[in-house]
Amino acid sequence: MAVVSTVDFFPPIVDDPFKFGEIAATNALSDVYAMGGKPIIALNIVGFPVDLPHHILGEILSGGASKAQEAGVLIVGGHTVDDAEPKYGMSVTGVVHPGEQVTNAGAQPGDVLVLTKPIGTGIITTAGKQERVGAETLDRAVKIMSELNRKASEAMMHVGVNACVDITGFGLLGHLRLITAGSCVSAQVKATDVPIIEGVQELLNMGIAPGGTHRNLESLEGVVDWHSDISAETQILLADAQTSGGLLMSVPPDKLDALLAALGHAGVKTRAVIGAIVPRDGAEATISVIP
Repeated sequence: MAVVSTVDFFPPIVDDPFKFGEIAATNALSDVYAMGGKPIIALNIVGFPVDLPHHILGEILSGGASKAQEAGVLIVGGHTVDDAEPKYGMSVTGVVHPGEQVTNAGAQPGDVLVLTKPIGTGIITTAGKQERVGAETLDRAVKIMSELNRKASEAMMHVGVNACVDITGFGLLGHLRLITAGSCVSAQVKATDVPIIEGVQELLNMGIAPGGTHRNLESLEGVVDWHSDISAETQILLADAQTSGGLLMSVPPDKLDALLAALGHAGVKTRAVIGAIVPRDGAEATISVIP
């Protein structure tokens, strides 16, 4: 038995404290799922203003507890400090069989890239803070962020993949960069095949994007070779800082059909083939994005 340990926490990205707790817990659990592990215990991590009503904190913790229960995880304690801005997350411990863990360093040329959630949550939640997004679009994003990656991880482990990451703060291309760097390979992404949350394009056209997304895009300079037909808005979207995104898997081509079938059987709605791993040719840019 091997142990997987991780931690993640952040300030509220939605107004509803219960939903914030659900999202934060789901996000914290995802690192264990990305490694093919089974989370078993967690500790709450809380920063909370002493002058805010305590029932708000209770709602946050209840949201986290609901997702922990869904994941079969026991919350065994935690720690709370007085903080000017609320923050919540978890330290999660999981287990995995030695030798069966999935890392970001095993991708092979010829592998196919499969993504299990649509992107755009950073743009949507930023629009929510600015009160410039419709309730339907925001609710859609909240539902996606609250969806555990448990089923996707179990399908991945059943079939077998070469590498995996969960898509969070660095954005889709930022996390793909971790795979290409760790595996000493390059990758190609077809932008039109990347699933996006309905309503995101309209917000992009309004110029809405979080600061973290713009920093992500700047960090990709020299790493990504953008096709001339890729718009500035699409570049922002592919760098959008996600919260509790899906799993990005690098799967051998002969296992692709089995993986897609397993994901579908498990009830994973998004199972998009978005690109492929290719040999590294010595060029500085390791990711190419085509229309």
